[in-house]
Amino acid sequence: MIHKDLDVWKKAIEFVAEIYKITRNFPKDEIYGLTSQIRRAAVSIPSNIAEGAARNSTKEFIQFLYIALGSASETETQLIIAKEIGYIQKVEEKLDEIERIRKMILGLIRHLKGKTNAK
Repeated sequence: MIHKDLDVWKKAIEFVAEIYKITRNFPKDEIYGLTSQIRRAAVSIPSNIAEGAARNSTKEFIQFLYIALGSASETETQLIIAKEIGYIQKVEEKLDEIERIRKMILGLIRHLKGKTNAK
C-alpha cells in the first residue's frame, strides 16, 4: 500500500500544516517546549502512517497505525493544554479534526485486520 494514496495520510498532512500555523503564534519562550512538543506529535501522525505502509507486513502496518493513534491523542492533549494556559482560544475545530483522523485510522485498521483474517 502506498501511503500517498491514503486519504488518512493526506488529511493528517493537512492537519500538520494547520498545527504549524497555530503554533507560530505561541510565545517565543515556548519554542523548545509546548510548540516543539505539539509539532512533533502532529508530525508523528502521518509519519507513522507512511512508515507502516512501507513495511513488509500487514501486522507491522497495523502496529504503526496504533502508534499514529497514540500521537493523535498526544496532540489532542497538548492542544487542550495550550488552550488552558491561554495560547490558543478556540481548539474545538482542531479536536474535531483529530477525531476525524482517529476514526479514519481505526477504519483502516479494521480494513487491514479484515484482510488478514480473510486469508
